[in-house]
Amino acid sequence: MNEFIGRKRELAVLESAFHAPESSLIPIYGRRRVGKSELILHFLRDHRGLYYLGKQAQAGLQIKEFLTVSSELLSEPLLAMISAKSWKAALTAVVERWHGPEKLIIAMDEFQWIVGASPELPSELQDLWDRRWKNSGKVILILCGSYIGFMERELLGSKSPLFGRRTAQIHLQPFGYREARLFHPGYSLTDSARTYFVCGGIPLYLRAFSPDHSFEMNVQGSLLSEFAPLFREPDFLLREELRDVKNYYAILMALSSGSAPSRDIARQSGIGDRSLSYYLNQLIELRYLRRRYPMTGARPAARHVRFVLDDALLRFWFRWIYPNMSSIMHLGAEKVFAARIQPGIESYFGQCFESLCREALPAIYRCEGVTAAFEIGEYWNKDAQIDIVGLRDDGWTDLGECKWGSIRSPQTIVDELSAKRTKYPNPRNATIALRIFTRDPVKKPAGLPGVRWHDLGELYADER
Repeated sequence: MNEFIGRKRELAVLESAFHAPESSLIPIYGRRRVGKSELILHFLRDHRGLYYLGKQAQAGLQIKEFLTVSSELLSEPLLAMISAKSWKAALTAVVERWHGPEKLIIAMDEFQWIVGASPELPSELQDLWDRRWKNSGKVILILCGSYIGFMERELLGSKSPLFGRRTAQIHLQPFGYREARLFHPGYSLTDSARTYFVCGGIPLYLRAFSPDHSFEMNVQGSLLSEFAPLFREPDFLLREELRDVKNYYAILMALSSGSAPSRDIARQSGIGDRSLSYYLNQLIELRYLRRRYPMTGARPAARHVRFVLDDALLRFWFRWIYPNMSSIMHLGAEKVFAARIQPGIESYFGQCFESLCREALPAIYRCEGVTAAFEIGEYWNKDAQIDIVGLRDDGWTDLGECKWGSIRSPQTIVDELSAKRTKYPNPRNATIALRIFTRDPVKKPAGLPGVRWHDLGELYADER
């Protein structure tokens, strides 16, 4: 059985709701595979409750299944015999038959599918909550969904019947790079970072990488075979959530090698500007893409916006797997990895390392005692690319350079970053500080007190 990892803060929210005197209504939402169901089921290991997984099926069939599950939990065989015509009737019957000393937990997973078959359900839940459950101290209602846009509009939005009624909410995020390391505690720091560059912080993907195998063996075994667990995972995700996937594929292929403005995406994908905006927004809503802009503290111009593939597995898959599918089927995992992937993968990891360093900077600030608010991003213009920009409200701006490969001349890196510093516009007239991020420890050049160096050992160290 897989060990449950992390999610201490989210479990604390659920435990607090369970022990509170009042009833609770808690939406849990987040992208697919992030571990929402696993979180709920882990919580239910220690508490008696109903877990119902919605599906794309007729409302009557779902209500009947819900009552059957309820009859087994409550030891009330007659519940399964009830001919409920609505979710309101079914839920009322279940709650009325609950006589336990503690709260009844009702978890409705894949809520968007349940509502798809029963559009009236949010209004029915509003009525049950307002008239019966809210003040009873008897119920914890968990509504869980993977369609983030649906959950934010139809459950949390101002036009939803349930607007303003949640007592807490959990937007479950992928694990950060430090927690992702817990899935493979025996890995070197380099292999932990490489695994994060491929799997991101998605538990299902991290579990597909065996802690008993090397990184290369895991890539070959989990991705480079038609029978591998992640070989068709991106295809499955996109086809389940989107229509007309060929256009989305063209966009994701265009972004698999790095960020790009919309005009370049349109040129590479062959999609017109008007249609492209729709497809980009859909991918952003699913949290697969992200907008980025050169960070200076000034308002960015629309023409400077770039788009980046923000999902690690999608980025890796469209860069290395999708273009080589025929070769994978014909030549096999070992040969394709050696001939098509290994020669360019360290350069690819260099781009990924930049993202990890930006993710790490807030923890560095905490360790350094920085209490000012900040924003973290990057900067580019026609003359320079600065990997990390940290805009702090205390009048400082950090500029950072990231180097994944081996370092031959630390002084050369310092000189490069210093040259880029002169090309940074600094409209706030802030004090500029320089940081250099490397994979391995580096013997720093003497006489440069204004440059701070960080390596993987520091980035993965526990915060003091």
